[in-house]
Amino acid sequence: MLQKTTDVCVNPSDETIRLGPLAVRFLITAENSNDSVAAFELVVPGAARLAAPAHSHDHYEETIYGIDGVLTWTVDYKPIEVGPGQMLCIPRGAVHRFDNHGTQEAKALCVITPAAIGPQYFRESAEVINAAAGDPPDRAKMAEIMVRHGLTPAPQPPHA
Repeated sequence: MLQKTTDVCVNPSDETIRLGPLAVRFLITAENSNDSVAAFELVVPGAARLAAPAHSHDHYEETIYGIDGVLTWTVDYKPIEVGPGQMLCIPRGAVHRFDNHGTQEAKALCVITPAAIGPQYFRESAEVINAAAGDPPDRAKMAEIMVRHGLTPAPQPPHA
């Protein structure tokens, strides 16, 4: 009996998703990895902040590999700088976010294991972030998208 072979390809998505000034490009998705891994390239211009709220996820780890520039990842309220050639594993349940405090564009590879999130989360988030036109995005809409895709928005800090 012949077994069905799976289509194998490099970089299955040529789509770049723009969330305000940030850019996300998936290199592999759940559909291309039997749900085992998703990986995307994240590009953050100098002095840019994550528009979405800090969050956690209970169903997957997120591993960050710095390619260019430096991103400051705040994990459970502790800032951690990730530069070229450095890696950070964000464990399940850890509240996190990132910012680019420098003037240079930063680029990182983000790996999700297992592949519990994909391009659709970023497409939906981009709609809300881009509709805000530089102002803070609608927190309730962002929270609804996040929860639907398995992310838990963190409560706003008291000074925010």
